[in-house]
Amino acid sequence: MAHQLVLKRPLAFFDLETTGINITRDRIVEISVVKALPTGEEEVRTMRLNPEIPIPIESSLIHGIYDEDVKECPPFKRIAKNLAVFLEGCDLAGFNSNRFDVPMLVEEFLRAGIDFEVKNRRLIDAQRIFHLMEPRNLAAAYKFYCGKELVGAHGAEADALATYEVLNAQIRHYEGVTVKDDQGNLVTPVVNDMDVLHTLTATRNVDFAGRMVYNESGEELFNFGKHNGKRVVDVLKQEPSFFDWIMKGEFPLDTKRKLTEIRLRALTQR
Repeated sequence: MAHQLVLKRPLAFFDLETTGINITRDRIVEISVVKALPTGEEEVRTMRLNPEIPIPIESSLIHGIYDEDVKECPPFKRIAKNLAVFLEGCDLAGFNSNRFDVPMLVEEFLRAGIDFEVKNRRLIDAQRIFHLMEPRNLAAAYKFYCGKELVGAHGAEADALATYEVLNAQIRHYEGVTVKDDQGNLVTPVVNDMDVLHTLTATRNVDFAGRMVYNESGEELFNFGKHNGKRVVDVLKQEPSFFDWIMKGEFPLDTKRKLTEIRLRALTQR
């Protein structure tokens, strides 16, 4: 389709599917680039790539790409030069691209020995524009769901009462409404049942600070530092001093409490 963007040089819209969200450890399994030209034309390139590491099942369930699908595909380093040429002189655009896609792409280029420079490129993140122009704060929710301006915003009582009204309005608005989940199945996520709403809105954090998270099997993983992604029980067993380091460090008391509970549970199960 012909675009209405005023471009002085090509703008490359791109999206990545990856093995995970860790910029250092994870790899690209698919990249698609839509290069919008100043003439109004577009060029599209989509490639699947062999990440040369296993694709975790939780990632495959999101993007639908499994190890078997990419075993015959080239690794990124094999297509890196041609991709760099294709992106030469282009500004870059995406959705949440400044926080994820651009850093991941640059990291892959560097691993392939290509110094892919972005400091002279314009980086356009459509998600940032979306969040700026369509605020996702309580006042915006109150206006959208209740049709009223939030008077006294950031006062505790006004905010608490508004949230009460918003949740009631959300249930009226969405109860019985079906959407597709990550696997493409139709589900009805919003039900007037607090157990259901808890499951819908709860995080996967073990502790409130998110230093530890649950994996798909319900096991606790560290979510920071050198042991990021490792099972907590394994780290505590292999490096007991890590527990002491956290307990003596500037971590929230809740994090220390949860870690202590995991450690005691592991000791009683031996």
